[in-house]
Amino acid sequence: MAQPREQWASRFGFVLAAVGSAVGLGNMWRFSYLTAENGGAAFVVLYLIMTALVGLPVMLAELTVGRGARRSPIGALEHFGGTRWRPLGLVFVATGFLILAYYSVIAGWTVRYALIGLLAGFDGDPGERFGAIASGSRAVLWHLLFMGATVAVVMSGVRAGIERVALVLMPVLFAIVVGLAIYAATLPGSGPGYGYYLSVDFAALWDANVLAAAAGQAFFSLSLGMGAILTYASYLSRENHLPNESVVIAGADFGVAFVAGLVVFPLLFALGLQQDVGESTVGALFITLPKAFSEMGAAGRVVGVVFFFALVVGALTSAISLLEVVVSSLMDRLGWERHHATFLLGGAIALLGIPAALETDVLGAMDGLAERFFLIAGGLGLSLFVGWRMQDPMGEVRVGAEGVRWFGLWRWLLRLVVPAFLGFVLYWSLGDLSGALQSLAGG
Repeated sequence: MAQPREQWASRFGFVLAAVGSAVGLGNMWRFSYLTAENGGAAFVVLYLIMTALVGLPVMLAELTVGRGARRSPIGALEHFGGTRWRPLGLVFVATGFLILAYYSVIAGWTVRYALIGLLAGFDGDPGERFGAIASGSRAVLWHLLFMGATVAVVMSGVRAGIERVALVLMPVLFAIVVGLAIYAATLPGSGPGYGYYLSVDFAALWDANVLAAAAGQAFFSLSLGMGAILTYASYLSRENHLPNESVVIAGADFGVAFVAGLVVFPLLFALGLQQDVGESTVGALFITLPKAFSEMGAAGRVVGVVFFFALVVGALTSAISLLEVVVSSLMDRLGWERHHATFLLGGAIALLGIPAALETDVLGAMDGLAERFFLIAGGLGLSLFVGWRMQDPMGEVRVGAEGVRWFGLWRWLLRLVVPAFLGFVLYWSLGDLSGALQSLAGG
């Protein structure tokens, strides 16, 4: 028998939980790296445009479907579209399942780095350290420990678990990121780092690769296409103003990502390590930054521990939302109790992540499959569903948001603009994904 639907205790709790779902490892480094490598401020401009034209419409669609149906992705799409749309809900659940399996491995790395900095410092060969941490039996152990923490939070429920953790950890994360940005600004020689991060290359505005990167980052960063926002919205009351919620979530997500860049690049340039920022985002995060913390001496040890603790917070809040997608779906479909569903699915995801913990090439292939295909395909399907199939989505979204005049524009964005951009990104990304998978199979 289905369990009674839980609800958030407050709007503030929901917003922080949704922001926690969006803010993760991608914000803390990936956004900064892509900005620097794709035209600086030009990339930021394209990212904001893609957020407005693609990210916000899809987020509002997820909020509308989730709150209206008060069900997880599979049940919500069946509620509004019938059984023919069940496969799209399954895509959302499969995406959350796949991403969490390898995301937990990377999160385990961040926990180990935080503890290493706290207990021993960051001295030594950073490349050798990362090689020892990134794969093998210890990587499996920390992956399982992190999954255990995620399971414990989700098992406690929406109010006592997810919302309570968000209310405590998200303000801490905001304070840490702002504090580190202020500290980085005081370092001698940090000025060129701002120039590198925010330089304007106007030619990049017309570069298809940069456009695809900006659209992909906007979509990935906002935690869209995986059913997390839809699932969280299923616990909302009818009084919530969904357009306002979507803008607040997107704004906070961008703010954390942008300020994180104001930490990383000034710090690296102040220490003369800009040449070590190679072609690997993972290498820069787990090799170059620890090297920088080591060269800063005692202060660097403190800064490093705080920085990696912030990464742990972002990873945990994102992992919680991913697990909630699959747990909520099983509860809705089979009427299982939360404890039973969480334990079973958390264990299954942990098992799936073990190959990624043992071999980083497997992790990379899983990440590419999720980011370049499942997320984009899920968002594309949802935009077509709400834009063309769902009966009266504007009537649903207007509940609690009467008087908003641009809802007609929102639906036409879902019908035309969003599918065009996501179709382009999907096409552009499949070539890279195919090459990566072939390389992995050949290896």
